[in-house]
Amino acid sequence: MGLQLAGGACAPKAREFDVRDTALVGIYEISKLLASPNRLEHTLAGVLALLSSFLDMRHGLIALLGADGEPEVVVGSGWSEDSAKRFFDRLPERAVGQIVATKMPLVVENVAASPLFQGSDFSEWGPTDGRPFSLIGVPIKEGDAVVGTLTVDRVYDDRSVTLFDHDVRFLTMIANLVGQTLRLHKLIARDRERLMQEKAWLEKGDRLPHIETKISGINGVVGNSPALRAVIEKIRVVAKAKSTVLLRGESGTGKELFAAAIHNLSPRRAKPFVKLNCAALPESVLESELFGHERGAFTGAVNMRKGRFELADGGTLFLDEIGEITPAFQAKLLRVLQEGEFERVGGTRTQKVDVRLVCATNKNLEEAVKRNEFRADLYYRISVVPIFLPPLRDRRGDLEPLANEFLRRFNAEQGGRLSFSESALHVLNACAFPGNIRELENCVFRTATLAQGSVITDRDFSCRNDGCLSSVLWSGSLERSPLPAPVASLPSIAPPRDRPPAPPVVPTSERPPVESAPEPCPGAENCGVAERDSRSDRDRLIDAMERAGWVKAKAARLLGLTPRQIGYALQKHGVEVKKF
Repeated sequence: MGLQLAGGACAPKAREFDVRDTALVGIYEISKLLASPNRLEHTLAGVLALLSSFLDMRHGLIALLGADGEPEVVVGSGWSEDSAKRFFDRLPERAVGQIVATKMPLVVENVAASPLFQGSDFSEWGPTDGRPFSLIGVPIKEGDAVVGTLTVDRVYDDRSVTLFDHDVRFLTMIANLVGQTLRLHKLIARDRERLMQEKAWLEKGDRLPHIETKISGINGVVGNSPALRAVIEKIRVVAKAKSTVLLRGESGTGKELFAAAIHNLSPRRAKPFVKLNCAALPESVLESELFGHERGAFTGAVNMRKGRFELADGGTLFLDEIGEITPAFQAKLLRVLQEGEFERVGGTRTQKVDVRLVCATNKNLEEAVKRNEFRADLYYRISVVPIFLPPLRDRRGDLEPLANEFLRRFNAEQGGRLSFSESALHVLNACAFPGNIRELENCVFRTATLAQGSVITDRDFSCRNDGCLSSVLWSGSLERSPLPAPVASLPSIAPPRDRPPAPPVVPTSERPPVESAPEPCPGAENCGVAERDSRSDRDRLIDAMERAGWVKAKAARLLGLTPRQIGYALQKHGVEVKKF
């Protein structure tokens, strides 16, 4: 693990003064070093060198973790660009994994006898003259999150036991100082990114970066993907006729915008465009809303009121969620479509209207017809020209323009000047957004509202703070709506050759029933799937967690997944994470 001699491989030095004075002086010297404006790796290497002056240590390592739980920086005494890889290769992964999982200090009195180091090559730890040595590790925290570890090893003897308690407290204080330094470095980097972004604004005439493809006659539609262009071309042709149009697609794909586009591109654009959500009203109210009512038709009807059909006369009527109306009301609606006439509720005089009807639904109407939930004759009346709107995941290249458009609207409403960083756009591009454009809009507005600075980074998103509930909201609907590369099963892993077999897992009889396959991950990651083996998904999940010391990040690496997906799988299969 790139272990370099911090104080030399020699016998422990006799402490010259009281341990309390040692800790005080050590903290003072290390705090001065951490305050110096040097490169972070060199500063941390200097911290380890100073620690060797105050502890009976042989070697030391500081490992800093990334957002995915993987080590990003591993520093030892005498760190340099050339020696950086050696520190990564020699990191005690199991020990570090346990510290991260438990968020507690770890003391291993005899490293050679510990199961955490089974199969390790101790020749890389430097000369020991056959003497046993101990390892002490403490977490480096930023708030409640573990962002790294500080580990030291020392020769184990009779005196060591009495000094473990002091060394753990001392190293914990040093780790706290390192954690504060890391936080300051991140704040400085974030401010630097913000200042560079503001400078770019000034150079471009103080304009917010905004990418939008304006489409003539279609207000609010942003994008230039082939899937979107194909829909727009079809709408331009259909808009010229009077035929009834049925807009179909998943929830949140912008059916109302495209319905308005059909009206605006049609010869009826000078006439009213009236819209109604059929799922929002009960049948009795829906009839009055569409057909109107006469005075005294029912309690509360103090005046005659025109319905939506009359209001849309000569123009376009948009009926959203048409698949949710009851069979009884379907028959009433069918007469209007066939004959173009109706009577108001409580009235006897027949009203004639000239209305172009545009309907929309995310329901499978063909299946509803088979189950006798939707009238076949009404289906054929409204589905004269069906247009399928593509989900956001099929509109390649449209996500960033849409996100920037929503951020522009947020800034206009709130008077802000927020922008996306490259890391923020990477998070957005990696998400499948099963809720489509509506979910993207909510994500942008939520993140912009909670953003700490003027530049939105990846750390501002809910999914980076375990606050995204997309997996819960969409776990059922995703089975009917395929996503790119869904997770069919957990990939299988072969036992490592350089490690002994893992401890036995919980017997099958004591486990909850195993489901056929884990639910697709609706978050940021597109998951690759390996071939299945004879073990169940739960068996492979537990086996990977056992091998990884119950550290999600390591288990995710073994299975070729992400820590977020491992969390979903643990919750789905009812596997309780062990804490040490």
